[in-house]
Amino acid sequence: MIKTYLRPTGFVESPQRHDGESLRLAGTMIWFSQIEYIQRDATSTQRLLVSVSGWDAFTASLSDTVRERCALLLEHIAAPRAALQMGARTIRLDQPHVMGIINATPDSFFDGGKNFDADVAADAAFKMSSAGAAIIDVGGESTRPGAALIWEGEELGRVEPLIRKLAGAGTAISIDTRKASVMEGAVKAGATMINDISALLYDERAVEVARASNVPVVLMHAPSQGSDPHKDGVYNDVVCDVFDWLEQRVLAVEAAGITRDRILVDPGIGFGKSLAENLSIINNLSMYHALGCTILFGASRKRLIGALSNEAAADERLGGSIFLAMKAVEQGAQIVRVHDAAETVQAIQVWRGLRDAALTATI
Repeated sequence: MIKTYLRPTGFVESPQRHDGESLRLAGTMIWFSQIEYIQRDATSTQRLLVSVSGWDAFTASLSDTVRERCALLLEHIAAPRAALQMGARTIRLDQPHVMGIINATPDSFFDGGKNFDADVAADAAFKMSSAGAAIIDVGGESTRPGAALIWEGEELGRVEPLIRKLAGAGTAISIDTRKASVMEGAVKAGATMINDISALLYDERAVEVARASNVPVVLMHAPSQGSDPHKDGVYNDVVCDVFDWLEQRVLAVEAAGITRDRILVDPGIGFGKSLAENLSIINNLSMYHALGCTILFGASRKRLIGALSNEAAADERLGGSIFLAMKAVEQGAQIVRVHDAAETVQAIQVWRGLRDAALTATI
């Protein structure tokens, strides 16, 4: 079976100087001038770069089935994403946003559990919000390699007091969990997004809870949806394999009653993927716009940064974290999930200034 993919590339700083030669990427501040046309079967992958201006002529020579597939993928790539409604907060997706991470666990790989206390965690979250983080992602169970699974009641008990504190201050809150009862309790406490590393597959009730909650939902790729999400990571072509998996998952969740404008996708950097596989996904992140969903990207402080920088420990990976976040932003990722909110917000603000200058430059 032959499968077709499209990846927007050839990004243009000032599209107004090249009328008709580029397209806007998902309604963001980014324009692309080329489309990488990818076809693969069980044994090989073929790639061809086609200019935006020559795209219609190129697709005219394709079979009807492939041409229709290309039209759908390109429509998804170019279509603006609807704003996320998170309670009283509206988050527009024409510019990138920061999601700040709060791990309300005693064994966080980064902070060592300092945010396990609800008051300490709330202070940290408020600082992130004040620094410009649009969303705070609260999690009560570690999913690092080798982490122990905890009882759902304990997990909810860790996050619920914190969520209530943050919701009372009007914070847009995401609950990072794969358990339906935790989703229910967190939404009741004031969470307005569900971020599930199992893409609503770990708990058989998760899809229905997410649908009934009527909040945006993040579907993340992991090779296993069991207790160990890092297990069984075997790929033929990791970029395309992850795309295929997410595409089928989006269709299934959409069929279950959750509209695509409420679905976000995350390729799952660091989950059951080798260093080379993680880097390949990051370098080709723009391809995931063809899913027609908002992209959430998370590589903050992860081990791949240490692997590329003399085995730097988690508390020494700030530079790499910011660079990877900006690599994602430059490919149109609408949300970057980070531990270092203030620093990442500043980096995005500088990038935004550069983009504004380029897009308003006189011809």
